[in-house]
Amino acid sequence: MSPALVALLLALLLGIQPVTTDLYLPALPALTAGFGAAMGQAQLTLSALLLAFGCAQLVLGPLSDRFGRRPVLLWGLAAYVLASAGGAVAASIELLIVWRTLQGAAMGAAVMAARAIVRDLYQPADGAHMMSRALTGLGLIACLCAPVGGLVSDLFGWRLALAVPALFGALALALVWLRFDESLAQHNPDALRLSTLAATWTMVLRHPTFLAFSALTTAAYGLLFTFLAASSFVFIQVLGLTKTQYGLVMLWNSLAYIVGTFVCRRWLPRFGVRGSVARAAWLTLLGGTAMGLLALAGVHTVWALVVPQTLIMLAHGVHQPCGQTGAVGPFPQAAGAASALNGFLMMLAAFGIGGWLGARMDGTVLPLALGMWFWSVCIALVAWTLVRRYGEAHGH
Repeated sequence: MSPALVALLLALLLGIQPVTTDLYLPALPALTAGFGAAMGQAQLTLSALLLAFGCAQLVLGPLSDRFGRRPVLLWGLAAYVLASAGGAVAASIELLIVWRTLQGAAMGAAVMAARAIVRDLYQPADGAHMMSRALTGLGLIACLCAPVGGLVSDLFGWRLALAVPALFGALALALVWLRFDESLAQHNPDALRLSTLAATWTMVLRHPTFLAFSALTTAAYGLLFTFLAASSFVFIQVLGLTKTQYGLVMLWNSLAYIVGTFVCRRWLPRFGVRGSVARAAWLTLLGGTAMGLLALAGVHTVWALVVPQTLIMLAHGVHQPCGQTGAVGPFPQAAGAASALNGFLMMLAAFGIGGWLGARMDGTVLPLALGMWFWSVCIALVAWTLVRRYGEAHGH
């Protein structure tokens, strides 16, 4: 497979996550009202999806180490299309939560396999560069998600916004079916044995490089998820934006993220992974601190959130490619398992954040802004301590 095809394939597989999480966000308040549901139930359509996403990877990762990435991708994407269609016609919020949970589990196949494919084909330093290219593509997809979701919801109703991911999943399934050559050179026949699984997971979880980069990706996703889970309610219900205007805010976010991935590719040859992560952490901390202090000072405006969030998303475009490739880098023979554990830790944090936000959303910007500030501090501390000390294997 050519590098361009690999980058396109990875962008689609990784892009399935923002398509699943971001596209329906502009419709979330309308969906909540349509079902007559509580805000906590609405948050569960996102947090339950992400918990299933994380847990499923623990099974799908070893499965892909045993049977290869291709069969896991084909079955996973087919299940994703089915679950997306089911969610669009769900008769109650409870049924929607069930379909979204299945959708999250199926989404795990795509994202886990994408990270493992990078390790199959590239050494860690080259893998960070390829992952950065793929995440530029993800950023372009994410750019369209919220505006398309807002527009479709405004014109055709929130149910059609829930159906759009089925079309995206079908496109990714077709590309994998027609163009993807198996990337795993050597299958591990023992990958699914309980003793092997236990030994592999223990090895991965004890590795300081894995722990350092997983702490980085978990904190970075915690920060992003805080914004995803709270922003539609804050911008639409608290600050009075329309669904389409909120979509434009999310579009700006994605553009900042894309610029960040280009910055990442410029920084990597000059500063290495550790240096790039450390520099980006300054942007994260500056953005998070500004957002928190403005909120505490009573400056509750769109710009008081959007400007700091721009700095945060620029840095996110550095932290995610470096963190995700760094976490699986030490494990060429167990990339699926390492990718799965990394993904599980990120989604476990997201599930906890969803529960916290569901209980604390109070009709102000404070839960969003203070949550973002907290995670920005966590990212900076991890970048300047754990990654600096244990990211040596992938420094230059």
